[in-house]
Amino acid sequence: MVFVAIPDDDPPVISQSRALLRLQAAPDVTVKVWNTRPNGESDLLRRIISAHSVLNIRSSTQFTSYVLESATLLKHIAVWGTGYDNVDLFTARRLGITVTNTPNTATVSVAEHALAMALALAHRLPELNSRVRAGEWPRGLLTQLAGKTMGVVGTGAVGSRVVQIARGIGMKVVGWTVHPSDDRATQLGLRYVDLDTLLKEADVVSLHVRLSPQTRGMIGARQLEQMKPIALFINTARGGLVDEEALYNALLSGAIAGAGLDAFAEEPLVDDHPLRDLPNVIFSPHTAGTTTEALATGLDMAVDNILHFLAGRVDNRVA
Repeated sequence: MVFVAIPDDDPPVISQSRALLRLQAAPDVTVKVWNTRPNGESDLLRRIISAHSVLNIRSSTQFTSYVLESATLLKHIAVWGTGYDNVDLFTARRLGITVTNTPNTATVSVAEHALAMALALAHRLPELNSRVRAGEWPRGLLTQLAGKTMGVVGTGAVGSRVVQIARGIGMKVVGWTVHPSDDRATQLGLRYVDLDTLLKEADVVSLHVRLSPQTRGMIGARQLEQMKPIALFINTARGGLVDEEALYNALLSGAIAGAGLDAFAEEPLVDDHPLRDLPNVIFSPHTAGTTTEALATGLDMAVDNILHFLAGRVDNRVA
């Protein structure tokens, strides 16, 4: 009998899903789901210590070197989602623990969310909604995005979809990627530039890169200072890409006009986080990829990764 642990289904996404029923119905497989997040390494270890495979739901669950070395029966971590920066891949490889993910299942959802945040900020929708509900009838100018420049940082699957949608509403697009090419620029209909140029030219800057040692903190005070005072900043990727203190200062001082944030350095966002006090920020709780369609596809892929691994096949390997 193989034990599969799901240690962090909070808030629940796989509980009561078709994907979980498929996993539970697999022969010789026992599954346990926790509907709370682990309270540190010891709690996580208690939950996975007997597991052959783990299905990881939340990026806040940290599979550190200590956790991986202590979970001596663990052979496979199936990450639900594209990002896997919460897993110590070096240690996983050293110990022979396979790590898989579910790439591109939420591409459309995350891209739509990024553009929705940009449009909501440009058209002042959260502010106007609140004020009309309060009995006011506020006037004032809105911002049209058609004709403006979208700066897409990272042109993988999600970033490419953002390019497509932005061009569809009449925006010009500049992009940054580690390995730009003329063919890719032509295919996407954008102009590749260096990051400094993108920040200076863009009216909306949207992040779509993975969190890695090279990208951690890539948007800090120096980068934010280069942006236009009218610019909007969107992050639906990872909170660790951004220096949140520098972002707070830029928003407070008016160095940039607004931000739409779905990802944070610490999640859930703490009650006293200073960004909460700013009127020119809109938030969502790292939920850009959790549409019904993306959820079902991603959970099915994560379960398939486990079932195929148990059958001797590895799909979507990252380590």
